Amino acid sequence: MALTKDGRRVVAENRKARHSYFIEDDLEAGIMLEGSEVKSLRQGGANIAESYANVEGGELWLINGYIAPFKQAKTFGHEERRRRKLLVNKRELARLAQGVQREGMTLVPLELYFNQKGVAKLKLGVAKGKKMADKRDTEKARDWARDKARLLKARG
Repeated sequence: MALTKDGRRVVAENRKARHSYFIEDDLEAGIMLEGSEVKSLRQGGANIAESYANVEGGELWLINGYIAPFKQAKTFGHEERRRRKLLVNKRELARLAQGVQREGMTLVPLELYFNQKGVAKLKLGVAKGKKMADKRDTEKARDWARDKARLLKARG
């Protein structure tokens, strides 16, 4: 687990999301976890690459997020891919629901981390899917920036 500049300890990151989506807006949400899930997260056992968030019945849910089983929990363990409730205030929930109703928008988890206080948080992005040409343009711009930096460094 990497420690960022602002004191967050990142447990899982969805690096593929920035490749596959245009991230238009993001927000931090709390996540309801069981004790064995928190202990497993502290050991770094999580994956949010194939997960998404959805607004259902006036509540926000993380669907298909994986948290590895905690070996010492035995009979009091947790289900690895269960639906987990995300905690946001009503105003943020309304804003997210409105963003999802627009054409082609989805809620994509970007990072799962512990904040400075040691509380598990999930960074969500309101995203729009990229088409293949958009992905190529992004890759081309990234390659040009890398080549430009290499040329400037070679010149002195």
